Amino acid sequence: MEGKNLFGEGSAVIYVTRRAEFSASHYYHNPSFTAEENRRVFGKCNNPHGHGHNYTLEVTVGGEIDPATGMVLNITELKRIIESEVLDLMDHKFLNKELLVFAERIPTTENIAVEIWRLLAPKLTFGKLHRVRLYETPDLYVDYFGE
Repeated sequence: MEGKNLFGEGSAVIYVTRRAEFSASHYYHNPSFTAEENRRVFGKCNNPHGHGHNYTLEVTVGGEIDPATGMVLNITELKRIIESEVLDLMDHKFLNKELLVFAERIPTTENIAVEIWRLLAPKLTFGKLHRVRLYETPDLYVDYFGE
């Protein structure tokens, strides 16, 4: 049985997803737009006092099953990384004012997902980051698969 795994010849990639939640506020504003353009393009999301969301984050990591553990990764370690790199940074924050990256970039769900990828990818020492899915509301989410 040497050279075989549970799936036969070669190796199989398995995807493991961890979910986390955080709350944050933001507003959409492009300084190169006029006040009227900002209101027209962003509507109520242009309110400078901001508005908040209860975000749901899903982080998917792909890799091969370790024959010694039967797992792709230690999900407790993935949880710790998500907490330290994302939740500690973004939870209960006004993103435009408290995160330097969003002082110059509009904190749309798309841009937040890209930033989360940027924060997580270099910290993973197991598997490979496959997808960041960020829900702004239960019926609106974005997927980012890296560059």
